[in-house]
Amino acid sequence: MDFAYTIAGFAVGAIVGLTGVGGGSLMTPLLVLLFGIHPAVAVGTDLLYAAITKAGGTVAHNLKGTVDWKITGALAAGSLPAAALTLVVIGTFFPGGIGGASKIISISLGIALLLTAIALIFRQRIQKFSLSHHGAERDPRVTRTLTVITGAVLGVLVSISSVGAGALGVTVLFFLYPRLPAVRIVGSDIAHAVPLTLVAGLGHWWLGSVNWSLLGSLLIGSLPGIWIGSHISAKVPEKFLRPALAVMLVLVGTKLIAH
Repeated sequence: MDFAYTIAGFAVGAIVGLTGVGGGSLMTPLLVLLFGIHPAVAVGTDLLYAAITKAGGTVAHNLKGTVDWKITGALAAGSLPAAALTLVVIGTFFPGGIGGASKIISISLGIALLLTAIALIFRQRIQKFSLSHHGAERDPRVTRTLTVITGAVLGVLVSISSVGAGALGVTVLFFLYPRLPAVRIVGSDIAHAVPLTLVAGLGHWWLGSVNWSLLGSLLIGSLPGIWIGSHISAKVPEKFLRPALAVMLVLVGTKLIAH
């Protein structure tokens, strides 16, 4: 079974390398639906998996100067307290703690996947809409406030479902910062995902919903998978990849909501 987890990690890592979409939208539903992992354990383990894998991406983007740390800080100002508060509330008030919240986690994950699919399909249209409707520069204070609020929403969503810090975060940043180069938006989003998934993952560990053996098996496969996917991504047309991935997320999200 550990080898099967490694193969799954490699497959998800390769897709992440190809598309740039966060592993949470693929790994967590795979663990729940294919391997029968408890939703809380799947989310908690995947959060630490994401923190480790995206740390390398953050270092690479920072060396290239493609991280806007002001944006990352504004997102974190909203997301980190929201993630911690969400887990405290679940651990305190849900019968059975985080383990008793499996139904809401599955539904939240399904909804997050559907939103991620929408974000993948309409990302370019959202960016064009923002550019056409914000010809004049938006008040920086308003933009920062909206960024903090976005971070808070992502904090709640990611701590419950492990999904949202990737495609959803990037899509909202495209709307808030339409003039910022795409590579800086992606770099800033990846940099923000590291502390968010780390805090949420440690919160799940505190609540007892992290499987360390599973985490190690996934990392053994995913790290080379991401490397290979990143190197062949230029040869695969994105116009085919993203719609196919969006359809898959819709199917999986619907299955989880009905699960």
